[in-house]
Amino acid sequence: MEDERRDTALVLGLDSSTQGVKALVIRADNLQVVGEWSVNYDLDLPHYATRGGVHHFKDRVGQMDEGEVTAPPLMWAEALQLLLEKMKKADEGTIFGRIKAVSASGQQHGSVYWRKGAEASNLAQLLNEAQTGLPSDLMHALKHGQGAFSVPNSPIWMDSSTTPQCRRLEEAMGGPQRVAEITGSRAYERFTGNQIARVIEKQPQAYADTERISLVSSFVACLFVGRYAPIDRSDGSGMNLMDIRTKDWSAEALKIAAGDTSAEELADKLGNVVPSHSVVGKVAPFFRARYGFPEDCLVIASSGDNPNSVAGMRLGLGDVSISLGTSDTAFGILSDPKPSASEGHIFCNPVDPDGSMAMVCYKNGSLTRQHFRDLHAGGSWDEFNALLQTAPIGNNGKTGFFFKEIEITPPGASGFFRFDADGKTVDSFAPEVDVRAVVEGQFLSMRLHASNIGMRQFSSILVTGGGSSNTNICKVVADVFGVPVFKAETSNSASLGAAYRALHGWLCRQQQVFVPFSEVLSAAAPFTKVHDPDMAAHEVYTAMLPRYEALEKECLEH
Repeated sequence: MEDERRDTALVLGLDSSTQGVKALVIRADNLQVVGEWSVNYDLDLPHYATRGGVHHFKDRVGQMDEGEVTAPPLMWAEALQLLLEKMKKADEGTIFGRIKAVSASGQQHGSVYWRKGAEASNLAQLLNEAQTGLPSDLMHALKHGQGAFSVPNSPIWMDSSTTPQCRRLEEAMGGPQRVAEITGSRAYERFTGNQIARVIEKQPQAYADTERISLVSSFVACLFVGRYAPIDRSDGSGMNLMDIRTKDWSAEALKIAAGDTSAEELADKLGNVVPSHSVVGKVAPFFRARYGFPEDCLVIASSGDNPNSVAGMRLGLGDVSISLGTSDTAFGILSDPKPSASEGHIFCNPVDPDGSMAMVCYKNGSLTRQHFRDLHAGGSWDEFNALLQTAPIGNNGKTGFFFKEIEITPPGASGFFRFDADGKTVDSFAPEVDVRAVVEGQFLSMRLHASNIGMRQFSSILVTGGGSSNTNICKVVADVFGVPVFKAETSNSASLGAAYRALHGWLCRQQQVFVPFSEVLSAAAPFTKVHDPDMAAHEVYTAMLPRYEALEKECLEH
C-alpha cells in the first residue's frame, strides 16, 4: 500500500477484460495509485474450463457453431467477488471505507442476457438487508431460482459467427457506408447488435425469456447497484445500434436487428443510454456489508475498454495514442468525425458528452515487424534499428506494403508489395530498405487513415505497448506526424481510465455541473517525452502521402 494518509478520499476503477478482471484504486486529490489487484479466469477459476478466458468453437467441436466464442457471465461475477476478497485482505480492508465512487471498464461488444424476473428475484437480493437478509455471496444471488441469465454463455468480441446478420444490416440500411454514417462503423461481426440479431434467430425462446440486455461494462454496474444499470453512450456506440449523432438508439437499426420480433421490444430490453459520467446509483447493501464500502459510495456508468483506455491515456483534442502490440491501434479525440466504411470506428467520447473518439485498427503489428527483424537482423532489435538508421528518411521513394495477415485497415489487404521510386513493382528490397519500409509504411498508413475519419490536427502522440520501448520506431512516429511523442508508464490504461472516470462522475455530482475532464486530471504526473519531431523529415513524409495512398489502392486491386 503506497498511501500514507488514512483519511484521503479514494476512487475505484475495475476492468472486466477478456482474460481476467483488475482493480485499481487512486487517491482523489493527487491521482496517485494506491493499489492494484487482479484475477485470472483460467488460473483462478479453472472450474469454468476457459482458455484465454473464453470458450472457443475450435476447442469445442460439435458443441459450438463455427465462429462462436463465448464466456459465462457467472464467471465474470465470481471473478469480481474474488477480486474484492483479495482487496479486503490488503490493508485489513480499510481501503473500502474511503472509496467515494466506482466505475468499470468491460471488454467491448460482449452481451449479457438477463432472464425475465432477474432484477426482482436475483439482483434485488443484493439490496434486501432489511427483509430476508443479504445472500451469502454473489453467486448465491445470481443462481437463485431459475438463475439470472437466459443465455448462460455470452457472445464476446472474438465471436465471428454473425456474418449473415452483418450483411443483412448493411443491405437493409443501404450499404456499409450508410451503416457507418449512422452507427459510427460498418457492420462488424463482433458488434453487439449483430450478436443480438443472431440470438433472436438461433435462440428465439432464450430471447423471449430475456428482460434486459447488458454490455459487459453495464453488467458490472448492475451488480454494484443491485438493479439494471443503463448502457453508456461511448460503449453503446460500439453496437451498430446507436445513432452517433443523436446519441440514442437508431430506430432503423433496431428494426433490422429485431428481425421478426418487435423493435420496441428490443429497445425495452436495451433500456436507455446515458452520458458516460452519469451516476447510475449507489453501491448496494451487499457490497457495503461484505466489504465496507461507505453508504454514499456512488456507482458511475461503466464503459468499454477502448473508451476507458482513451480516458486513462488522458487524450484531449488533437492527441493521438498509438498502441504498438500484436495488433497496432491508433486512438484519437476529434470534433468533426467522418465515419467510414473502409477505415476505423467512431465512438462517442467517454469524457466529453458532446465529443467523439476515433479508433483505427491494424492486424499487422509487432508480428510483421518481428518477421523482418528475423529475416534481416538475425532476431536482433539492435541490428534491426541499425538497418533502419542506414536507409535514408523516405527510403529514396521506395515504398512497401506488408500484409502478413489479412488486414483490417485497409480492409481485406493481403500479401507483400514493393514499389520502386517510379512506382513500379519489384520483387525485393535491400535489407535496410525493407526495414525502413515496414516501419515508415505503418505510420504513413495511420496518418492517412486517421485523417480520413476526421483526425487531421495533431498536437502530440502517446505510444504504448511493447513497441513503445523502441526509440528508433518512436522517432519515425514523431517525424511522420510532426509532433512530440510521449510514453505512458502504466500498462493498465483501461482500469486507470475507469478510476479517472469514477472521479470525474463523483466531482460532477458534487458540483452539480459538468466538470471538464481536463480539470479532473490537473494533478496527474506528465508523460515522459521520447522524441521531438524533425520537421525536415516531416515535410518528406507529408510529400509522400498522396503517392502512398495511390499505391495502397493499387495493392487492393491485386
